[in-house]
Amino acid sequence: MIKEFLDFVKDHYSTEPGEFIPLHAPVFRGNEIEYVTDTIRSTFVSSVGAYVDRFEDMMKSVVGTKYAVATVNGTSALHIGLYSLGISDGDEVITQALSFVATANAIKYTGADPVFLDVDKDSMSLSPAAVGFFLENNCDFKSGHLVNKRSGKKVKAIVPMHTFGNPGRIEELKKIADRFHLPIIEDAAESLGSFVKDKHTGTFCKLGIFSFNGNKTVTCGGGGVVVTDDEQLSKRLKHITTTAKLSHPWEYSHDELGFNYRMPNLNAALACAQLEQLGQFITEKRNLAAKYIQFFKNRNENFKNEIPNTTSNYWLNTVEFQNRKDRDQFLKETNEAKVMTRPAWNLLNTLPMYQNCISDSLENSRYLSDRLVNIPSGVKWKG
Repeated sequence: MIKEFLDFVKDHYSTEPGEFIPLHAPVFRGNEIEYVTDTIRSTFVSSVGAYVDRFEDMMKSVVGTKYAVATVNGTSALHIGLYSLGISDGDEVITQALSFVATANAIKYTGADPVFLDVDKDSMSLSPAAVGFFLENNCDFKSGHLVNKRSGKKVKAIVPMHTFGNPGRIEELKKIADRFHLPIIEDAAESLGSFVKDKHTGTFCKLGIFSFNGNKTVTCGGGGVVVTDDEQLSKRLKHITTTAKLSHPWEYSHDELGFNYRMPNLNAALACAQLEQLGQFITEKRNLAAKYIQFFKNRNENFKNEIPNTTSNYWLNTVEFQNRKDRDQFLKETNEAKVMTRPAWNLLNTLPMYQNCISDSLENSRYLSDRLVNIPSGVKWKG
C-alpha cells in the first residue's frame, strides 16, 4: 500500500518531481501582497488599523456570529476566552487529551487544571458520553457550584476541540453542559469552514475560537479570533485584549489586568486576503479528501471521514491504521520518500506538566493515538 500511496500523492500534488511534499503549506494567490503592501504604506502595522476591523467583520460574516475579537494567535484567543468567564486558580476545565498542547496550556494559563476525558473514535473529538458519565458520577453541586468530589475543585467549563477540522458532537455536548450549568468554549482552531448541519463550528456555545497559524486552511502567519453573540462579553474581550486601556486623548490609564493580545494590522491584512479565498480553499480540500476516500476504499487502513450531519473542512486528512507497527512503518517510508506525514499528538496527559491531572480511562484516545496518521492535505493539488 505504501508504494501505491506515494505514487498517488506524487501524481496528484502540484510540485516538481522529487520535491518535498509538505503536510499543509500556505497558498498565497489572491490579494495578499496588495493588502500587506497597503498596510505598510499606511504605516499602521500594529494593532490599530483598518484591516483589523475588516477582518473581524469578515469573520462575523463567515461564521455567522454577531461579534468577533481578533487576537495574536489561537492560544491567546482560548486563554482570553477562559479568562473572560472568570476561570482562575483552583478551578477545573474539562477537555480532551487528544489535542494540540495549546488547548491544555490555555487552561493552565488561567491557573485552572485540565481534566482529560475520552473522545469518540469516529469524530476523534470530546465524547458526550464520557463527559456525561464523568459529571454524573464524579461531581456534585455544593453552594451553587459544581464540584469534583475527587479533587474538591470547582468544575467551571468544557473545552471540546474539533479535531483535525472534523466537527465533533457539539450539540450533544451542549445539552449535557446546559444540564450542569457549564459554559462551553469551542476550540474550533482547526475547523474554519466546517459545519454541523448548517451551523458553523465555534458558534454553538458561549464562545468559540479559531486559529490562523501558518499551517491552517486560512493563515496570516499568526493570528486568532474569539467569536460570540454576547455583546457585553465581546466588549470585555476587546478591552482586556488591548491591555485594559481606557480611552483618553493622551493618558495611559488601565482599569484591570489586561493582555497585549490584539492582532496586528499586518497580520489582519493577510488574513483578509486569505478569507476572500476560503470558499475555493474548502472546495479544493474536500475534492482532495474525496480522492483519498476512494484511494483507501476496501483497504485495511481507515480514512477518517466526517460523521453524519457534519461537513468537514478536512484541514488535515487522517488515516487510521490497524496497529502502531503498521503506522510507524508508514511514517518511516513516507518521510524517507520526502512525503511529509505525521502521527497524532502525544496524549496531553502523558506530557510532564500534565501527568498529575485527572483523567478517565481514555480508552479511545489511547487507541487512536497509536494508529492515526495525518497525510498531505494542502490545496496545491492538480484537478
